Order: sequence, then C-alpha cells, then structure tokens
Amino acid sequence: MSSVAVLTQESFNEHRSGLLPEQVKAAVAGPSGAEDEDSLPTYKDAFPPLPEKPLPEGVQETGNAWTSKIKPLKSSAITQVFHVPLEERKYKDINQFGEGDQAKVCLDIMHKTGAHLELSMAKDQGLSIMVSGKHDAVMKARKEIVSRLQTQASATVAIPKEHHRFVIGKSGEKLQELELKTATKIQIPRPEDPSNLIKISGTKEGLEKAKHEILLISAEQDKRAVERMNIEKVYHPFITGAYSKLVGELMQETGARINVPPPSVNKTEIVITGEKEQVALAMVKIKKIYEEKKKNATTIAVEVKKSQHKYVIGPKGNTLQEILDRTGVSVEIPPLDSSSETVILRGEPDRLGQALTEVYAKANSYTVSSVSAPSWLHRFIIGKKGQNLAKITQQMPKVHIEFTEGEDKITLEGPTKDVQIVQGQIEAVVTDLVSRMDYTEISVDPKFHRHLIGKGGANINRIKEHHKVSVRIPPDNEKSNLIRIEGDPQGVQEAKKELLELASRMENERTKDMIIEQRFHRAIIGQKGEKVKEIRDKFPEVIINFPDPMQKSDIVQLRGPRTEVEKSLAASSSVCLCFLFRDRCSDSEEAHSLLMSIILHVDVRFPQSGAAKPNLVTVTGRPEQVDEAIDHLLNLEEEYLSDVVENEAKMAYMKPSGSTASSMEEPRGPSKGFVVREAPWATGNEKAPDMSSSEEFPSFGAPVTNARSSPWGPKRF
Repeated sequence: MSSVAVLTQESFNEHRSGLLPEQVKAAVAGPSGAEDEDSLPTYKDAFPPLPEKPLPEGVQETGNAWTSKIKPLKSSAITQVFHVPLEERKYKDINQFGEGDQAKVCLDIMHKTGAHLELSMAKDQGLSIMVSGKHDAVMKARKEIVSRLQTQASATVAIPKEHHRFVIGKSGEKLQELELKTATKIQIPRPEDPSNLIKISGTKEGLEKAKHEILLISAEQDKRAVERMNIEKVYHPFITGAYSKLVGELMQETGARINVPPPSVNKTEIVITGEKEQVALAMVKIKKIYEEKKKNATTIAVEVKKSQHKYVIGPKGNTLQEILDRTGVSVEIPPLDSSSETVILRGEPDRLGQALTEVYAKANSYTVSSVSAPSWLHRFIIGKKGQNLAKITQQMPKVHIEFTEGEDKITLEGPTKDVQIVQGQIEAVVTDLVSRMDYTEISVDPKFHRHLIGKGGANINRIKEHHKVSVRIPPDNEKSNLIRIEGDPQGVQEAKKELLELASRMENERTKDMIIEQRFHRAIIGQKGEKVKEIRDKFPEVIINFPDPMQKSDIVQLRGPRTEVEKSLAASSSVCLCFLFRDRCSDSEEAHSLLMSIILHVDVRFPQSGAAKPNLVTVTGRPEQVDEAIDHLLNLEEEYLSDVVENEAKMAYMKPSGSTASSMEEPRGPSKGFVVREAPWATGNEKAPDMSSSEEFPSFGAPVTNARSSPWGPKRF
C-alpha cells in the first residue's frame, strides 16, 4: 500500500492539542531569545539515565562470553530523505499537493521499485521525500524521483577515449553502479564514435557527483600504462621460464601484468600493463633477459623421426618444460604440418649436451610396432566386450593398442619394453586363433537375406548355435551380397552348406497371389482351419497366408517351391470353386473365371448383364484344355439346376410360413426345371410315390464306362 503524508492546518492543530501548555507556549513564542533557548530541557533532562548498581569490591566487570560473540544485526531496510528545491520541482502547483500527476508518479514509483514514499512540503515550498525499503529499492526509487519529479540538467565531461571502457566496467556493471549512486543518466559514445565527451543528465547535485566519479576513474587510469615489446619468438621460453615460473616472479616483483603469447600462437609481441613505474621496471628486466640470452645462447640441430616428436613434446608440452627446467635449454620442435625432422636446442653451451641426451632418451623411450593379424580375427582378439584386450592393457596400461578396420595388422605404441611384451602376447593369441579358426564367404542375393535370418533371427541363430560359428549378414544399406561365416573349420563348412541350400530353395521359391473375395475366406479356411489344414498337410512346404480380416483384402498368398505352389494352387482353386457354387453365389463368375484361367490356362468370359445372349460363355485356349473347361462348366450347371429343382420340390410340400393366404400366393421367380401340380396323390388318398425307389422311378440306360477321370467330374457326351 502507498501513503502520502500531507501537512495541513488541521493536522497541525491536532498535533498541537496533544502538547503540554508549557510546550505550546514555547512553540508559539518560537526562538525569540537566548533565554528561551536556555529554558528548553536537554535530552538528559528529559530522559535521565537509570542509576547504576555499584559492583562489590574486588569484582571486575567481565564481558559475557555469549554476547561477545554475537555480532550486531544490520537492518535490511534503510530510510533516506531527499529534498527537491522549489526551482527544481517539476510539478509546482501547491494547490494540488498530494493529488494530480505528482501523486500518480509517486504511486507508480512505489509500484515499480517496491520502496515506500512519504512526501511533505517545506516552508520554502521545496519538496521533502522520505524513501524507505531495501537498499536496492531505495536507490532505484531515488533515481526515479530525480528523473520524474525533478527538472533535469545536463553536462559533459571529457576524458581520454581509452578510459571510457573503465567507466563502463565489465558487462556495464560499473556504469550501472555509477548511475544508481548519483541518480543520473550517463551516455558514453560508442567505440566507433571518435568523440571523447561523456554526457550526463540529472540534478545539479547528481551532475557534480557523477563528474567527480568519472574524473577519478580517468585520473586512476592516467597513472597506468600499456607497453608492447617485440621479442623474437625463440627467446620467449627464457622469459616465461619452465612452467611459467619466471614470468610469475617478474609480475610479483614489479607489480605489472606481463602477457606472453603461448607457443601455439605465432606472435612476437609481449604486452605489459600496470602503473607507469611498474611497467617501466618490468620492461627493463625483460630486456635484460633477452639481451643476455641472445648474447650467450648457442644452438645445435639434431634429426629426430617425425613419429617421435610427440614423445619429445610430451603430454601438453610437459616434457619440453621438464628439459627447460632441468637444463635451462629450450627445445624447438617443427610444427605438425611441416615435414621437417630437425629439432633445434637453444641455450648455454655447457648445458646443451645434457639437454641433447634427454631429448634422445625421450624420443627413444617410446616405440611404435605392429603385429600381423587377419582383420577378420580382430574381434576375436578383442574378445566379448573387450575382455581379452582388457587383460593385456591392465598389465601394461602405458601401451596403446590400435585396430584399423580392413587392415591385417595391429598397431602398438608405448614404452619400448612394454611394447615388446604386449607384442609377444598378441602374436601368441593370433597364432592360436589361426590354427583353430577359419572363415568363408558366400554370395546370396540381398532380397533373400531377411528370409535367411528368419523371424526374430530364428533361422540364423539356430545355425550359429548348432555349428558354433559366427555369421555376418550385411545390413540392407550396404547392398552387399557377401555373407561371412567365421569359426571352427568344420562348423564353417557345414554352416556354409546349410545356408547355400536355404538360398537355393528360396531362389526356386514362387509366390502367387490369388484374388478371392474376402467374404469366402472363412469358409475356405473351414471350422478351426480344418479345410486349409488339409491343403497344408498335403503340401507342407507351401505357406498359405490369408489377409487379416481388418485389412479387407481379397489377396490370398501362396509361397513355396515352384511345383508345390502350382499343386496347392490347383487344390485351393477346387475348394474355392466348390464353395462358390455350392452356396449359389450369383456374383462369383469373376473369381471362378480367374481360378480356371490359373489351373487350366484358358480364358473364360461370362456374359455381362443385359447381353443379347445371356447364356453364352466364351472359353479360349488350347482345344483339349477348352474341352475340359467346358465339361467342367456344364457339370457345374447340372449340379446347380438339380439343386434348384430339389429345393423347389421341397418348398411345395412345406407349410407356408405366413399366416394369410395372400402370403402363400406371392409370385415367385421363373423356375428352371419342372414341378408336378395337381397330382393324384395331392388331391386324393393315394400314396405319393417313393422317389428313391428304382421300381417306381426306374433309371434309363447303363452307366458309361472307361470315362477319363477329370478333376471337374464325369465327362459329358
């Protein structure tokens, strides 16, 4: 909540009513003379101290051990009072004090900063503002008050351009602190702006404070200097010293900051910063070291194999630092991109011999060797999850073992003695593996790879476990037809034979899609799969796949050896055909035509609806196949018609299902065949003839003999 304190005549009278008569009289009289001032009570008179109890004799006052350790707590809240003179007030309307824009501004400041503001009017019509809250909130509120309730003035201060960055500080922190401290707005020119003028806006008091602080920063920097010395790169190690000890001592001794570029940076400039006296002293010492080394140092050049340079350098250059520390000699190694093998030693003549010995010792302390091993054996040498290799590296941790894919060698790197031991161990492992292991490669079309693997890897895992071999089938993205088999020689040959047999079988495999309406699939499969099981039992090598009912697909897939698929296709077609006609499906002509074309290799065309000759079916193909197809169609027609006649005869003797006569006399479709109406046994008491009796219904003619068997039924003549 915000509050604005306004001192009015009423509040003054209320305050006065609470005073004693003597205090009222003194307040009305005012400071008229020295006597009145003397008559006013002092603080001690108004608040006399309590009497102190004297300590017993011989007892000294001692501090409390607990209270002596307790540090006074500093309040997190502070209170500051700011005075804005009348001439600097932005809102000067006395009648609207505590109201209007000024009150709105105060409320907004309290809301933004979290500080509490109380305003009062002084006798000189100046504005007194008491701000309370946390330190940061009070400082922010002060800045807002100065910028929004007080008229602003501006001024400029000129300092050297190179000092501007010190006014800004790291990430602008110094500038923000200065603006809060002085309640001003400070604008510093951009780096590309050549101007050295810094503009300050705020109150007169804030302007003076800000100018003073900026000039102090500049004066402090005037005492500092920056110098750059160009010294040949080869002498930098003598200035920094081993492990940068010497340059550290120079900085501590002179107080200046010395920046020497690292060996990887090809710069000769050494930068020294600090106060002028400190910089001058550091420059003298550096120059002395440089001139002394340039005068006394000599060099020798030696040839060291390029592959051994890294051993002379050591990890992170530690070996070079060791040599410099022990001998005072700098070792210069050619850069990595250079083909030179020349190593230069620079230092005092009497120290070069010792340094050269150490260089050769470091260069020869490590060696690189290789072991011949077929690349296909690498993973057996490494072992499962690196177990075999871990046993070697644990004993010789300084030896680095490298396997390169596709190369028939293993590279060893490390201390000479350790490398020799590891080399012997790996050679023994390679000899053992070569004596008891073999490999071979077979070529199989990539389209059969997934069938060799099997569902969930069942096929390939069985082969691996049975023959104790490792089989690598390339992934699809490699598009390679080479399958690699590794392991025991006998197991490799057996696995190779089995894989080639599987591949040959799959190459001879045929996949055939049959288009059968989905509504017939259940009947073809039969109850609990009995019907399709008969076909599968008869042709065990053929896989029959029916689509999922949810897919609503008419495709039934047969996959297996070519001859077996043809046989099972014929069997499947016969089953389908019988089902279609047994259930009197009027819309099965297309499926029937397709099945006959697959089995008999003929083209069967049924008439379309509305054709001029609706009973004409056209069969095209070889004569003997056409005759067989026509016989088959006629047999089907005869079976169909006999079923129709039998069903209509049964319907004549069945009691109508309806309850009215009209339902019995509903017209029926045209009947194929004949129906006996008004027969004697239908109207009289005569017994109806037994249709199964050969006496009452004798057969005509004798059965035909020597007829050629056909899958479609007896041949018609």
